Amino acid sequence: MEEKKERIPEFKSEEEEHEFWSTHSGADYVYELEEVTESVVVTPPKRKTTVRLDDAAIERIKALAERKGMPWQTLMRSWVYERLEDEEKRAG
Repeated sequence: MEEKKERIPEFKSEEEEHEFWSTHSGADYVYELEEVTESVVVTPPKRKTTVRLDDAAIERIKALAERKGMPWQTLMRSWVYERLEDEEKRAG
């Protein structure tokens, strides 16, 4: 009798995906992977930046990001870039 293979689930968030892979092995799902024929170059960011916010602010941002269906870090990054553009336009 052939063993039924589980499929990689659809994840609702990065946190959910992280939790799944912390308790599962990618080797168990190798049958789902597709061969990559193109080269991929991954370069690390030039530097890591830390912005400190209080827990209440982070929770508010996470709740808003969840309603928008996006990771909270991505939401914050978009806000920073939007504000930079606005400020640069005002400064001329």
